[in-house]
Amino acid sequence: MPMPTKTWKTIPAYFTLIAALQKKGAVTDTELFEALTDEFHDLGYKDFSDLILKLEISGKIRVTSMSRGKRRVELIA
Repeated sequence: MPMPTKTWKTIPAYFTLIAALQKKGAVTDTELFEALTDEFHDLGYKDFSDLILKLEISGKIRVTSMSRGKRRVELIA
């Protein structure tokens, strides 16, 4: 019986999120979610929101409300 080929990711999701913000600059939360789900296929929107909240509390990113249901995410230098 073949062994499953699914392995753990070596780079954590928060690091990938910060790298995407460094590359793209300030983006909307939906654009950032799509960028992360390309790498992390099993990442849900709730997990993504929790990740953004933790990074915002730790002072790494700033999240501002744009319009109804849209948020702007930017990296704090």
